[in-house]
Amino acid sequence: MAEPATDSASRDGSTAPAAKHGTGLMVLGVAALGVVYGDLGTSPLYTIKECFGPGYGLVPNHGNVLGILSLVFWSLVIIVMVKYLTFIMHADNRGEGGTFALLALLRATNRPRSRLMALGLFGAALLYGDGVITPAISVLSAVEGLEVAAPSLTPWVSLITVAILAGLFLVQRHGTAGLGAVFGPVMLGWFASIAAASVPWIVRQPSVLFALDPSHALRFVFTHGRHGFFVLGAVVLCVTGSEALYADMGHFGRRPIRVTWYAVVFPALVLNYLGQGAVLLASCDGPQGTAADACRLAVASPFYALVPEILLYPMILIATCAAVIASQAMISGAFSLTQQAVQLGFLPRVKIIHTSAATEGQIFVPVVNTMLMIACVAIVLVARTSSNLAAAYGIAVTGTFASTSILFYAVARHHWGWPPLRAAGLTALFLAVDLPFFSANLTKLLHGGWFPMVAALGVFLVMTTWRAGARWRYGELSKVRIKFEDFFTSLKLQPPARVKGTAVFMTQDPEGTPMALLHQLKHNQVLHEQIVLLTVVTVNEPMVAEADRVQVEQLHAGFWRVLARYGFMETPNVPEVMKLAAGQGLAIYRGRTSYFLGRETFIPTGRSHMPRWRRALFAFLARNARSPTEFFGIPANEVVELGAQIEI
Repeated sequence: MAEPATDSASRDGSTAPAAKHGTGLMVLGVAALGVVYGDLGTSPLYTIKECFGPGYGLVPNHGNVLGILSLVFWSLVIIVMVKYLTFIMHADNRGEGGTFALLALLRATNRPRSRLMALGLFGAALLYGDGVITPAISVLSAVEGLEVAAPSLTPWVSLITVAILAGLFLVQRHGTAGLGAVFGPVMLGWFASIAAASVPWIVRQPSVLFALDPSHALRFVFTHGRHGFFVLGAVVLCVTGSEALYADMGHFGRRPIRVTWYAVVFPALVLNYLGQGAVLLASCDGPQGTAADACRLAVASPFYALVPEILLYPMILIATCAAVIASQAMISGAFSLTQQAVQLGFLPRVKIIHTSAATEGQIFVPVVNTMLMIACVAIVLVARTSSNLAAAYGIAVTGTFASTSILFYAVARHHWGWPPLRAAGLTALFLAVDLPFFSANLTKLLHGGWFPMVAALGVFLVMTTWRAGARWRYGELSKVRIKFEDFFTSLKLQPPARVKGTAVFMTQDPEGTPMALLHQLKHNQVLHEQIVLLTVVTVNEPMVAEADRVQVEQLHAGFWRVLARYGFMETPNVPEVMKLAAGQGLAIYRGRTSYFLGRETFIPTGRSHMPRWRRALFAFLARNARSPTEFFGIPANEVVELGAQIEI
């Protein structure tokens, strides 16, 4: 496949050089198991169970079992292997993937993109809904193994799940660097276990291997008609987590993710799904058929029906560990998504804590953690079973699939310069799979599917409102903008008194004069002997090298302009910027530097074109946004804030 020329770091991710050697590739591959494949790896806990659940009324006979298994197998092949691993992962932004990486690439094309940006934002918002349901359904499905091992514990399953989830969210503030070291080996054990448990059943029922023939999938859909189409809403559960392959590409690189899929994940998943099908055939396709107790037990939990009774508790334990790891990956993904949204200007500033000095991606976002914990606990207590949760699952995932496909088309056309027919043909192939899955899941809308859609809509409205309000604010400030050259000319006519020290004024306009500087001069009638005009910009790249971080320009009479560049996966740090600027000729004296920040208060009055509810929401977000002092890491005792009221 042709693609734009990129260097090895861009093509294979930030860790690509290490991945080219056997040892480095193995280490990265095992680590990828614990982060990238957590959600996909735990899908066997509930996928086949839901396909034959009471919601679809399928009889687990030979034809239906082979049809479902064939749909699952070819979904894994088309969506994971063909779409994501072969094509989508090439749409990287200097090695980084994910929705915001695609949006950053589109922003760099400078083409009309408002609808595409809105689509991308809604796709990103859907991931928050996915981030609520994935931990809940993964852990609950694993713990439900206790219902098979000890039916008397059934009333406690949801409470045990809540306790595990609450504990998981409460440890987030301490960071996951140490815990992350064991994620990969645990998931390796998980994949080995689910494969080993399946092989004996496949040997007993080798006819399940015919499910690899796609004709069984086509026959199932055409035979069952509308009902077969609706079953796709359960089949799609086998590919939940596919977006993680793309979003986490920058942490491991393209090659380790692909090698791990082909060497470990795909064989283990296929064996386990075939094994579950073999259990159903062995239990339900005999003389007694679906009336047998063994059949009812197999349909109720085909995954745990694979496991010998003596190994049931160990499998429940490792399944719970795998589910926790899958949940951790989604939680960390929500943190990363929030950081990127803040940096790109789609969300207000929030508190972001770096939990590791060595790893940039190890962050903790308290407000997101709290909201996810409340939502996860609430949805488990309300749903109580994984089958009820499955009704709410799928819409967010398939919606993200479709939005990624459309954004991929835009990147292929406008960023890579592909011919229209080539880009449209490939995108049509993707959508031919994505849209039927999405449509089938719309039937769940009134049965819990509304939850991720409502959650996504809420996040989408917040992001678009903040973006619109920020643009309006910038437009209002530009009306009173004074060019620095004009300001400096006025200083020559009436030179103010100068006092010792350095004053740093932060401004979004790299060519204008900060409003805080004008207010300070107006009220105090003095200026510091050294004035720094500091602008922090977010570029359409995930990371910026330290050598390219700061640009220093000496202006006139003690004035300096400093431009700091940060990637959308980084958090700005002003003291760090000043240290780098000092290395480029700017004199910084400890204890004699003050930071002057403007702080606006927005008053909804109807001046802007935004609807009243948007004005009120923007004002609320602005009031509750993290202060620039905290967000930029400036020592509080060195900050002077100058307030202003802006009518909106």
